Amino acid sequence: MSKVEEFEELRPLLFSIAYRILGSVSEAEDAVQEAWLRFDGSATRPTSSKAYLSAVVTRISIDVLRSARVRREEYVGPWFPEPLLADPYQDPERAVELADSVSMAALVLLERLSPLERAVFVLREVFAFGFDDIAAAVGRSQAACRQLLVRARRHMQDGRPRFEADREDREELATRFFDALKNGDVAGLQSLLAADVQLVGDGGGKAPQLARAVMGAENVARLLGTVFPWLIRIDVTFEPHEVNGQPGAIFRDRDGRILQTMVLDVLDGRIQTVRAVINPDKLGHLGPVGDAWAVDHEVKQARRQGS
Repeated sequence: MSKVEEFEELRPLLFSIAYRILGSVSEAEDAVQEAWLRFDGSATRPTSSKAYLSAVVTRISIDVLRSARVRREEYVGPWFPEPLLADPYQDPERAVELADSVSMAALVLLERLSPLERAVFVLREVFAFGFDDIAAAVGRSQAACRQLLVRARRHMQDGRPRFEADREDREELATRFFDALKNGDVAGLQSLLAADVQLVGDGGGKAPQLARAVMGAENVARLLGTVFPWLIRIDVTFEPHEVNGQPGAIFRDRDGRILQTMVLDVLDGRIQTVRAVINPDKLGHLGPVGDAWAVDHEVKQARRQGS
């Protein structure tokens, strides 16, 4: 097998490692490309290309994450990862771990960890790497890696997200939610939401967003059921689509440009959290991005004229 063929076979795994460490599609793609350049430029072939390339992409991702920490601390409003529509790496034996670990909720929780803790946690808990390979990847002893994993698990334990196990149940609930959203059915929306549901948006100061999270089924249902019929009146559309392994949707303006993604956390037959990514910087990898400010202005005009 040539170097190119070997690398392309491992590319889905490398991207999936980098994305979970970084929470960014664009940065993960850059990390994978840098790993290729180093692999291609190496004069010798490693004994295990998987171990070598996984170590390289992990080290690159740790360095990128360290430089991104300050930016994230200064981020305006809640920080969410760049939405991922499909995880390229599949492993039937670890399907549950892979799906849960790529969720918005899990990636936000990973932000609690230091870069080293995050890398060790991802390699061990998600991809089941041995401690010898993990130690080589992060440049620490196996004993130190075990300690890093213990600390990471402790940080993650309390907030670890849980989701509805049955995919059909999640999708059926999401279908009912988006139907009610389209129709402005406030009562219907409220019946699908957990009593303590949260609605949170990530605009990063670059798009219209809520000043703070909206809490409670009645408040969330009333806000969504009031706003979205006006969006539909100005030809905003949405298409249901899995986002980060959970049911969600992509919203577009009348010209088909992306305005936001929305993802639903479902548990015990109710929607627990609604997360919207509106920051245009986090949507460009999905396609042309619309002007959310212009849409917001048009909605306000339509509401004034309609009242």
